Parts: sequence; structure tokens; C-alpha cells
Amino acid sequence: MNEHTHLNELKGRAATPCGRNKEELKGADGCNHTHEELQEEETWSNARIIRVCMMMTPLLTLLYEGCRPQDARWALLGDTTTPSWDWTMLLVVFAYTAMQAALYYLPFGQVEHRGKDEDGQVLRYNINGLHAFVISSALLVGMWSGGVFQACRITGRIYSLVCACYVFSFLIATLLYLHSFKKQPFSQTGPVLRGFALGKDINHRVFGVDMKHFFMVRIGFMGWGMVITCYLLAEIEKDGLVSLPMLLVVTFQLLYIVEFLLDEASVLPTKEFTQDGIGFLMIQGEYIYIPFYSSTAAFFLLQQGVQISLPSVFLICLLYGVGFAIYYISNGQKNCFRKDPSDPAFAGLRTILSPSGQNLLVSGWFGWVRHPNYLGDIMMTWAWTLPCGFSSVLPYIPAILCTNMLRERANEIEEACEEKHGEAWKEYCRRVPYQLLPNIY
Repeated sequence: MNEHTHLNELKGRAATPCGRNKEELKGADGCNHTHEELQEEETWSNARIIRVCMMMTPLLTLLYEGCRPQDARWALLGDTTTPSWDWTMLLVVFAYTAMQAALYYLPFGQVEHRGKDEDGQVLRYNINGLHAFVISSALLVGMWSGGVFQACRITGRIYSLVCACYVFSFLIATLLYLHSFKKQPFSQTGPVLRGFALGKDINHRVFGVDMKHFFMVRIGFMGWGMVITCYLLAEIEKDGLVSLPMLLVVTFQLLYIVEFLLDEASVLPTKEFTQDGIGFLMIQGEYIYIPFYSSTAAFFLLQQGVQISLPSVFLICLLYGVGFAIYYISNGQKNCFRKDPSDPAFAGLRTILSPSGQNLLVSGWFGWVRHPNYLGDIMMTWAWTLPCGFSSVLPYIPAILCTNMLRERANEIEEACEEKHGEAWKEYCRRVPYQLLPNIY
């Protein structure tokens, strides 16, 4: 589980349909569609597509405006010190994207081969995101230390940067949409709006680079790391030192990002990768939702300046540490069991045989609650929000959304698993009655 699940849930995508068959059904247009395609049609009306395409950036701007000091003039009402557009920011977005494209070809890291394209060629993925992130971070901090740029020049133009990301993601999505016509004639592409917003190709590649992998890892997660690093550096410029709350937020989020990059290949078998197309909604999310919504707590601290007591620091660190351990260990247990259920490490764990032929793990972490990895994710999200204190509810909005999204995701997964595993899943729920919190929920 990671921030991409949060993004997909925000956009309304359904959970992984484990076990749902692929039989073709008749859609409203008279064409044959799989169950998933019909479900997507029901979820994504044209009106909803337009709303999500148009509202993500304005809502982020409103959220950030509310995080600023009360005596600050709103940029939306004409504050010239916080411009809404700056061509330099568009150049920054282009330069960062181009740099990540170059770093993709670094001769470091592993190479994963997963699936095949339409021509039967095995798909190749360069798993070197961590190396690229270290180089990018070192370059950012080095340029800042050398006086090449000031972080406040970035954070002071944050709305210009967000708008530049929106424009650039629109341009990229347009180019990818036009590029997809090389494989599929225009007459066979279906509705233009849906194709542009949701994507037509699952494995869209340009110069051998998988676009979905590139945007998820290099733009989304690594961009998130760059943004919170800028917030930290801007606080040093403003106050001469890093406050303890800012240090906690940035450290917690960087640990989360690095953990993801250490296990970068884990995104390859996910639903986002294997079933969803890559269109404007996904690209916009990687440029805006992941880097900026996820870093709301750090932006709030940069604007407001909060102090917390040492006992509070201890409790917050404990919450994050326990959450990280639950998240990391339970995910590891789940992934290892999926790869090799006969591994001697699982010899002492109880299972239930499903009619599908799979074994359901009903002890260990998944005998405690049915979604321990989601519980760990929620605990970490709240841990990096609590340093903001309680003077405003705004920095808590992403954490509240995340908690609700994961709860809904768990419900959807369970519905699909009950359909697949039948009585075996019901027996599992009887033995492990709680979804997320033992003895509570």
C-alpha cells in the first residue's frame, strides 16, 4: 500500500478485482466490454472526469492558502508577492522531468522483466529509482549550499509551480494521447475525453521507457521528496535552523519514500500497473497530488511555525515507528507468502484452503487484523501530521482522506475476495473479525 493507492481512491478507481472474471459483456455503446471496463464506465461519467481534471489544482491552492498566516493576503485575491504564474517554474518542471528521464538510463540497480507487449516482446523496467533519488537530492542540496538557488524562491512561488505542473502534465498527456494513435487508428479509440483522461494504453512506452513506471516513481514519489526538501531548506533560510516539528515531518516522509524506492519493483504487479491506462488523470496526480497534497503538513509548518514538547515528540516517534514496523513486516509476510506458500518460514502459520486453490493466511500479522499493512500506513500518515499541532484542521485533511480511502479500499477488496474465495473468505472473517483495529474496527 502506498500513496498511489490514495491517489487512485481519490480519483474513484475500484480496488483490485481479485478473482473477477474477464468475460465480455455488452456495454451501452453495443460493444463488448470486460467487467472492469463496464465498472470503469459506471464510475467515470464525463461530468466526473471534467470535475477531477479541473478541480485538483484549485482545491490544492485553497488548501495551501488556508495554511498561510491569517494576516497574509490571499494570492487568489491578487497578492503580487505570490504570483499564480511564472514561466521560470514551467522551465523548472521541464528541467526536472528531463533530468529524471536521463537518470532512468543509469547503469545501476536491477532490471525487471514483467509481461509482454502487443508484439510479444518482454517488457523491461530499470529499477534504479533509489540511485536517481540520491543523485537528485545531492544535486538539490549541493546547489542550495553553493548559493546557486534559494529554496524560498521556489516555496514563495509555490502556486506558480503547481500551475506549471498542471500545464506540463496536460501537455505530456496530450502528447501521449497523440502518440497512442501509432498503435490504434483514431476510429477505434472510443470517446476522446475518456481516452485522454483515463488513457488508452496500459503499457505506453516512449524510447523504451514505460511512462507509467516513470511518472509513478520519478515524478510522483521522487518529486514528493524534492518538494519536502525544499520546504526544509526554506525554513533554514527563513529562521536560520530547522524546527523540531519540520524535522519530524520531513524525516518521516523521506523514510517512507526511501522504503518505497528500496522496493520499487513492488509497483509492477499492482492494479494501477496491470489494468489501468495512463492518461491525464494519472499524470496530473503524479505531478500534483503526490508531491503537493502529501506534503501539506510540511508546508503548514513552514508558514505557521509550531512548537511541540519533548514528550509529544516521543509519542509521535513511537506512533510512526510502530506503524512503520507493522506496515513493513506485514507487507513482507504477505508478499513472501504469495511467492512461496511452502516456504518453511510459514510452517507454523495456519491457513484456509480456498476453492480457488489458494491458501488464505489466517495467523501471523493477518491473524491479528485483516489489513495490518493498511493500519501501519494510517499510523504513519497521522504521525507525520501530528507535529502540526491543533491550531488548524487543514493539515489534517490529507490524513483524514487517507484514512477514509484505505477504509473504503479494504471494504472493496473484501467484497472482491468474498466473490473469489466464497465460504473460505467468510470463515477467515469469522476467525479474524476486525479489519483495521483489533477489538475496535
